[in-house]
Amino acid sequence: MSTAKSQLIKKLADNYPNFLKRDINKFVEIFITEMKNSLRRKERVELRDNFSIEPKLLKARNARNPKTNEKIFVKEKYSILFKSSKMWSVKINEEI
Repeated sequence: MSTAKSQLIKKLADNYPNFLKRDINKFVEIFITEMKNSLRRKERVELRDNFSIEPKLLKARNARNPKTNEKIFVKEKYSILFKSSKMWSVKINEEI
């Protein structure tokens, strides 16, 4: 299940009523912007005891279109590698 940014802001505002909603909104914007900028600089982003995100270089390769069986060349590109912490994985799996 994915969460929209507005839902995240609403949940944070409900859990922390002494913070103004506009301040929480600004914090979330800054957090997301800094994560994007770090990933663009090819740096690892880690939120301790929760998760880590890092860009991973996928090498150039020859591939094929499975529908037409046509061979194509795929240039090297970066993909995002997401890894959750052991503690977070346990908590997520306990709730199911």
